[in-house]
Amino acid sequence: MELKDKIIVVTGGASGIGKATVQVLASQGATVHIGDLDMAGAERTIQEHPGGQGEITATQLDLASADSVKAFAAKVLSLHGRVDGLVNAAGFDKVGPFIKNDPELWERLVAVNLLGAMRLTQLVLPSMIEAKAGKIVNISSDAGRVGSMGETAYAATKGGLIAFTKSLAREMARYQINVNCVCPGPTDTPLFNAQASEGLREALLSAIPLRRLGQPADVAQAVRYLIGPNADYVTGQVLSVSGGLTMVG
Repeated sequence: MELKDKIIVVTGGASGIGKATVQVLASQGATVHIGDLDMAGAERTIQEHPGGQGEITATQLDLASADSVKAFAAKVLSLHGRVDGLVNAAGFDKVGPFIKNDPELWERLVAVNLLGAMRLTQLVLPSMIEAKAGKIVNISSDAGRVGSMGETAYAATKGGLIAFTKSLAREMARYQINVNCVCPGPTDTPLFNAQASEGLREALLSAIPLRRLGQPADVAQAVRYLIGPNADYVTGQVLSVSGGLTMVG
């Protein structure tokens, strides 16, 4: 198992892409610590985990609260002593025309999707710097790479996460810490299904060259590659997992 003895933190592990990522990393022997606001969902992720593989634990985390992020990081380091990998997978979206957005929505999107990831990353980095090793994978979105109608503020936060990834990768390279980014396209998650109409779903199936929506496991396997030993010489990269929908550099 390629991640045996690795301590990996995954935010958003209660559902969707985060949950699939927890499952894939634990299947490779990692000890995974979930951070999520939805503790009931996190417990379900733990309960569904088969025995004989890596361990999964969870602590409640509100990424919009600096105090919550600080307490979460302290708990993880107290329990495990170090962090070998961090997957910033948690995030949210609300589709609607930019001109009609409530500015409070912008603030919440920035707080959760961008600042939450930045705060948590800063708090776990000292452990990685001391070890002169570590892997960070940020889950952004193709909305942040190419834009997306009805998701302007969301795309802005995800574009910021891409820029954060690239800049941090340059700063951390001297410590042998890899920082990369995965950008899912349309993915069959609870968040997507809560907001996508049947018409939008059909339109996407026609536009995606592979003729299907992404599954959370598709994204999780990309994370597995970037956080595992096979990506030791990969840093500052943005990997789109979109079934070919967004073929741009």
